[in-house]
Amino acid sequence: MRRILISLCLLLMLLPAAVRAEAPAYTYRKVEDGTTYESETLRYSIEVAKINKTKVYITRVWMQDPGRQIRKAISPWHEHLAKPEDLAAQIPEAALAINGSGYVSKLYPWIPEDYPGTSEDYYFTPLGSLTILDGKLLRRLDGIPYTGLTLQADGLHMHIAEDNDDVLAASPTQTWAFYEECPLILNGESILDRDWEFANRMAIRTVIAKLDAHSYVILTVTSVHGLTLPVCTDFLLGEFSPEWAFNLDGGTSSALIRRKYGKKKQVVLYPSRQKVVDIMAFIELPAE
Repeated sequence: MRRILISLCLLLMLLPAAVRAEAPAYTYRKVEDGTTYESETLRYSIEVAKINKTKVYITRVWMQDPGRQIRKAISPWHEHLAKPEDLAAQIPEAALAINGSGYVSKLYPWIPEDYPGTSEDYYFTPLGSLTILDGKLLRRLDGIPYTGLTLQADGLHMHIAEDNDDVLAASPTQTWAFYEECPLILNGESILDRDWEFANRMAIRTVIAKLDAHSYVILTVTSVHGLTLPVCTDFLLGEFSPEWAFNLDGGTSSALIRRKYGKKKQVVLYPSRQKVVDIMAFIELPAE
């Protein structure tokens, strides 16, 4: 009898740990549907929700031909940064726009140790060994592998420490990059380094994930409290099971800009409190 009681006590002591291990990594509650946009070639919906009590925007995007419907605008090279809404205005046909690459500035001067050149060479320019805008190669750092996103003929691709020649062989038209550790999901599984200090900060985030050949989901995390990247990753895996996910520049650079169907005015839905180096925009399929 005594042995049975001891066993029961041990089981009760272990139970909370087991429950915690099986508990979901996040709580999720939809607040409102928000904005929708529907046309023959572009559709998106923006849902307002709470993840762990933090307000987020969940944007689902469908495009008929993503390779032709995703665009990029960039701040003046080596000169200064620009407001996301001003960059979005450079693409007046954009129905949706978000912030893009991480960057180097006098406020955020960190440059990877393996980058050649001097600090002045990199102020107000995107991170990543390759920078491409509308098919034009603005930067190539030989010997530094590329980690980030490219836009190719069939849509967005995520690259993890790939040789520059291999990336360029696919003739990408645009690039977006951030830290080397920013790929979060690959082939439906988490690849996030959960010991990375940056990942475990409670922060404002912008994460984009590919669902299939035509569909993407964007997670815009608001609030000064924000979310960690492990929570963002677990949420995307739990709710969407994406092919891949990548963490774009977040913090006060995060922005979400939309245009209602049939309207010309672009409206800032989530305001960036900081200028950015580039944006990613989504447009109607251009007429033939």
